[in-house]
Amino acid sequence: MSGRILRLVCTAVVAAQAALAPLPAAAAPEPRRPVNELLADLQKLYRKTEQATETYNATEEKLTKQRAEVKRLDGELVRARLALQESRGVAGRLARQQYQSSTDISPYVRLLLARDLQHALDERHVIGQLARERARTVGRLTSNEKRRGTLGRQARKALDAQLTLAQRQKKDRDDVRRRLARVEVMLASLTPTQLTELTRLEQNKTTDAQNKLVTSGALGSERTPSQRGIAAVRYAEDQLGKPYQWGAEGPRSYDCSGLTSQAWDYAGTPIPRTSQEQWAQLPKVPLKDLRPGDLVIYFPEATHVAMYVGNGTVVQAPRPGGRIKLSPIASNPILGAVRPDKRLS
Repeated sequence: MSGRILRLVCTAVVAAQAALAPLPAAAAPEPRRPVNELLADLQKLYRKTEQATETYNATEEKLTKQRAEVKRLDGELVRARLALQESRGVAGRLARQQYQSSTDISPYVRLLLARDLQHALDERHVIGQLARERARTVGRLTSNEKRRGTLGRQARKALDAQLTLAQRQKKDRDDVRRRLARVEVMLASLTPTQLTELTRLEQNKTTDAQNKLVTSGALGSERTPSQRGIAAVRYAEDQLGKPYQWGAEGPRSYDCSGLTSQAWDYAGTPIPRTSQEQWAQLPKVPLKDLRPGDLVIYFPEATHVAMYVGNGTVVQAPRPGGRIKLSPIASNPILGAVRPDKRLS
């Protein structure tokens, strides 16, 4: 048998053996994850996204203040330069006058040779006044030069701080966008049945948490709101149905702290922009003493906030993809509550 025929036979035998070999088993489908695990993951993603949003809001607030400071310093620097220019003009005139009178007889000699001693003394008084004015002019010149230098350094430092905050704002913004993308990827991976089950499970958990809170007596009896509290609640409820938008402060959309800060600003009591600063700076109030208008802060990091409207209910901008709505107060783990207006009782 020739070598060519031998090779053909061997190839045929190998092919026959391959055809008779058992096929590899098909990859088994990934086991379906329990809905409670999916809900926990999704809530964690939402929470991290809102935390990133509040970080962005805090940086934006600092950047706004820093821009105002840069503008203020720039204005003062302009005024200081004008004052310095004016002082230099006056000093120049005095210098010319001093030069022109440098060849005159000294005032002391003129006083000794004067026929009218009183007139000479009056002249000496005028000369003294001029000398004091020259000293004041030199003092103003020195002070204005020093002030311009100080303001120049402060303006450069403030501008550097503004640029640093702008870079941090961009980083915070990109962080929010990355986290939102993860939420969208997870939601896109779920089937309609899973989404329905997730919604049902989340509602059941909220109902259970609300029942426990109410039956524990932690909320206490209803209290009468202040006039500003009424105005804040009215503003917040007027926004019902508008979309959640991270970083937004209205009027078309809001994030959680954008809604509460704008409501209280409308009521005449400006409060911090972020939920974390609202928790840190505003007076704490026990849940049993809640009244409409008070703010309920959620999660250990104080990354979510809603406004209490009474009867165990809050109005809130819930999360990305949601709309401003009324919710049970226990819709998220409660950290505590604060009261924006000063009257605590």
